[in-house]
Formats: sequence, C-alpha cells, structure tokens
Amino acid sequence: MADDLGWSDLGCYGGEIDTPHIDSLARDGLSFTQFYNNAICGPTRASLLTGLYCQQVGHRGEHWNDPKDFSKCVTIGELLQQAGYQTMMVGKWQGRDLALDRGFDRFFGPMCQAKISYFHEVKQNPYYLDRKRIELPKDFYLTDALNDHAVRFLNESLTKKKPFFLYVAHIAPHWPLHAREAEVARYRERYRTTGWDKVRSQRFKNQRQAGLMPADWKLSPRPAGVQDWDTETHKDWQAERMAVYAAQVASIDRGIGRLLQALKDANAVDNTLVIFLSDNGAAPDGGLTPSKSGFGFGPKSKNTDWRKDGIPIHPGSGPDNLPGPHDTFAAYGLAWANASNTPLRGAKLSGYEGGIRTPLVVRWPAAIRKRGGITRQPGHVIDFMATCLDVANASYPTEFKGRKPLPLEGKSLLPIFQGHQRKGHEALCWSVPQHQAIRMGQWKAIRPKKGGQWQLFNLESDGLETIDLAEREPERVKEMTSRFKVWYKRVKAE
Repeated sequence: MADDLGWSDLGCYGGEIDTPHIDSLARDGLSFTQFYNNAICGPTRASLLTGLYCQQVGHRGEHWNDPKDFSKCVTIGELLQQAGYQTMMVGKWQGRDLALDRGFDRFFGPMCQAKISYFHEVKQNPYYLDRKRIELPKDFYLTDALNDHAVRFLNESLTKKKPFFLYVAHIAPHWPLHAREAEVARYRERYRTTGWDKVRSQRFKNQRQAGLMPADWKLSPRPAGVQDWDTETHKDWQAERMAVYAAQVASIDRGIGRLLQALKDANAVDNTLVIFLSDNGAAPDGGLTPSKSGFGFGPKSKNTDWRKDGIPIHPGSGPDNLPGPHDTFAAYGLAWANASNTPLRGAKLSGYEGGIRTPLVVRWPAAIRKRGGITRQPGHVIDFMATCLDVANASYPTEFKGRKPLPLEGKSLLPIFQGHQRKGHEALCWSVPQHQAIRMGQWKAIRPKKGGQWQLFNLESDGLETIDLAEREPERVKEMTSRFKVWYKRVKAE
C-alpha cells in the first residue's frame, strides 16, 4: 500500500512515472476502476485491517491514530495467524501497541504518530524491529529500508512450509518531498518540459486509450487556485517538486520488483495473491499552509521541534530552497496533486472521487485467468478482511480471545478475481474530514461535513462529478440521505 498516491500516478493508470513492476501486475492480473478508501491514512488502515467501517472501531473518519476500541474488532493478522499463516508487517504502523500485539509475527517500521523524515528518525516516531527499538544507519533512506525488510521477511517465510501474509505499508510518496538526488535527476527535465497541464492531458488520453475511462468523457477544468503552467514564473522549482515526488513513487516500484523476483525465485508466483493500492487520493499540502511567499507550503508552526544535528530544517518554500534533501520539509501543492488524481475531482480528505477512489491492481495467476483485465465493479477497503479469509479458507469469529467482534461489513472480492459478477454492497457510506457521502448503485450523494445542501451525481455517466442532479431527482436524494442517516447512527460516526 502506497501513502497519498494519486489515482493516475502509476503507468498502468495513465501516468508517466516509471512503475514497470506495478504495471506488470496489471498486465498479468486485474485492475479496478472503482475501488474506494477512507480519504485519509489512519481510517483507511483501520478498515483494511478489520473489515469494518473505521467509525466502528473508534475513528470519526478524520483521526490518524489506530483503532481505539479493539474489543469490537480483530485484525487480518490475528485471524490469519490463527489459521496457520506466517504474518509479517513492514512500514507505517500508527498504533499505540506494537504490530506484534495485533497479529503479526514480524515487524519493521516507525511508530508513526507525527511528522516524518525519510533520512533520519524523528523523536515522535521511533523505529522497531519486532519488539526492539533500533538505531538507524547513517545512509538510511526510508523507502529502501522498508523494501529491504519486506524482502528479508518474505524470503524467510518462503523457506517455511506454511502460507504467509505480508503487509507492506509504504509511507511514500507522503510528504515531505525527500528523495536521493540520483533518483530525482531522472525526472527533472521531464517535468520542466511538460508542466502540470500537459501531464494531466496526456494521462487522461492514456486512460481513455487503456479503457480506464469512457471515450466520451471530457477532462474537467482545473480547480480554482491552479493557474496555467505557461503563466507559472517559477517553473524550475515547481518541476523539482514533481520530480522528487516521482522519485518517491519509483522507489516503491523498485521494492515491489524485488518482492516479485523473490516469489519467482521460490517458484511461488502462481499461488501468491499480490494486491497494490493507495490509502487515499493525492495530498495537495499534507495539512500544511501556504507560505507568505506563495511559492510553496511550510509548517503551520515554527520549526523549533524540527532540527537535525542542531540545524533548523527549512520548509523548502521558495525557488532558492529546492525540495528533496534531508533538511527540507515540503509538499508538492494543489496543481500537481490535481494532475496526480487525473481525471477525478477532489483530493485527500475529500469525499469526492479524487479523495476516496484508489488504484487497485491484483495479480494471482491461479485464480485470475484473464490477464490484463479491467473491472468496473465497485469495492472498498472494508472488503480486504473478507477476501483474505475467503482465500485462506478461514472463518470470521463471533468471539476471539475474550473479544466479541462486530459483524463484518466487507464482502469478499474473490468472485471478482475469478471473473464473476459479485453481489456487491447495497450502499457504501463515508464521513471523511471534508464531506459526508453515500453511494448506491451508480448514484452518489455528497455534502460538506459541516452541513449544507446534498449534491447528486450519476457516476456511470458522470464519474468526474461535474453535473449536480439533486434538483432533478429530489426523491432519490431523500431516499439516499435517509439511508445515510441510518448508517451514521449505526456506526456512531459522531
């Protein structure tokens, strides 16, 4: 799982970033065009691990901490561990307890509770290898370290005569923009000579050619606040932001290539299910605020708690402070995030499709017979628990170690993998930082989180959410919003 990756950043979803290994999963497997997350890091992880709406386990859909009420849930790790699987987790763990206490035999990563750096440890985010806190080497780079440990854990499990479950939760390409210079250099000229308008236009063209988008859909206009690339006065600096971001994405793909090679070397490709997704849409500013210079994004507060070897870290908020090195802290801005989410409306935190729709690629040669397929059947991260249990021939408990888990909300994706039409969700609901939303069939209703008028969109004919049909369909809006209120009360989203 990538963090803050936009819907179109992968080559197989129309992007120009080099992602050959993820693209190979799509070429040999199945790509989803309508798969959903919870618009923000922690809530998505809570649903993925438990098969429940995040609100049911203590989230309100906007916090980034782990599930607060484990008496009502179990994790995929716990149930697969009980079913005889070797369970391993690498990467972003936002819990107060260690992953080893939540169903994983092995763990490497940071206890991610605050700002991060890709080049060194931040005091709020200590690193652990299993239960031991560790010191990081001088040449540390976060994504490479996660890749190294993922391959190590996988190779260890491949030598054992038992099935395995490996959950790799990357932090890239989440801000700050940190990457090694050699990686950034590969992309620098590419974005200097294109800019966000050409990138977005080409990605949309690629998506239509690949069948990811209907041929008659038109690219929506740029959002307010995003200017034409031709009028941008700091092109080199803006291009550098996207070049660093692209380098972060490429580093994920490089690690996936190593994992796929390990499976190949062990003759384990055919019967291994591999799934790739993002936790939410692209993030314009990562919760940061525009700097007064107008050049970029800097922390809301002073950098007094952000020092390395006694040197204050500058935000990389102007053309003289290029992002990428360890002493910068920057995001890539709304214009590039809009390009990353091509052609969808909205971004991280939003209930529009650009916030809650994720690229999802699945490869499993033993079950997915049609290579290079595309499915438009909707799904949600709550479906992963049911899917994993279905694949492992394991059952969901009514009681587990003194806990009484809530009934599963998710439904298995296995029928879709096997080329069948599954009986999907009658309704999917969201209460995310910026919006409340409900989808029923091809229809979606959405309104601001703080209240206001509901909008209505027909996602079959208008997946880019440009034409509000609420006034034409008042009875449908009434039916859907009544259904949302029942859900909201049931999951205790207050």
